[in-house]
Amino acid sequence: MRCVLQQFALVLCVAIVAGATATSVARAADPEFTPQQRQAIESIIHDYLAKHPETLLDAMQAADDKLKKEAKDKAASALASHRQEILNDPETPVGGNPGGNVSVVEFFDYRCPYCKQVEPALESLLRQDPQLRFVYKEFPVLGPVSMTAAHAALAARKQGKYAAFHRAMMALKGQIDDEAVFAVASSVGLDVDRLKRDMEAPDIDKALKANFALADTLDITGTPGFVIGDQIIPEAVSLDELKQLIDAVRKKQAG
Repeated sequence: MRCVLQQFALVLCVAIVAGATATSVARAADPEFTPQQRQAIESIIHDYLAKHPETLLDAMQAADDKLKKEAKDKAASALASHRQEILNDPETPVGGNPGGNVSVVEFFDYRCPYCKQVEPALESLLRQDPQLRFVYKEFPVLGPVSMTAAHAALAARKQGKYAAFHRAMMALKGQIDDEAVFAVASSVGLDVDRLKRDMEAPDIDKALKANFALADTLDITGTPGFVIGDQIIPEAVSLDELKQLIDAVRKKQAG
């Protein structure tokens, strides 16, 4: 969907530029052109574009290539300068093999249906790959209940129950409210009264703010979003795609 919207925006921009080019050229060339002269120039350019539509296609392709290159360069720069925050923030939970040779970083929200949709693939991947390290970036973008759930998840670490709470929340179906969050906490053996106190700790609020800032830097605006090696994937991916991305990182490390 994101790619479709980008393409639509690109086409729209080109169309606007094409329509405005004649007037812009005429005014830039000589502000004293008469309306009749400007109309003649506009007509010439319009006729040329009508006869050579490949000009617009070439412009669209060039603009698309430029946008992709700029996005890739921006992502590479952000990943390089924030590698420590992405992979080794002590306030960020880590699963799988903490000493694994490849890290998968996920930005997620417990109320995000796409996060829940991809969760079985992630769990399968962790079972199948003993050298995989998984970094959990709580990114509660879907409202106050999401924020409650994220606070509860990070507070659950203090009782050694983050992984259990995370899996239970991802498996939870239907509408989620604060009551459901605390019911899940109780179901995995958390002391809910202590959990509620721990949720108010300044370090948890600080950790979530850091995640939001990091997501903004990486241009991750929704959930789920992944970082694997030197790639940012701002959408849900299949198990096969995840395996391919991880294999590519390992091949690069070996080479």
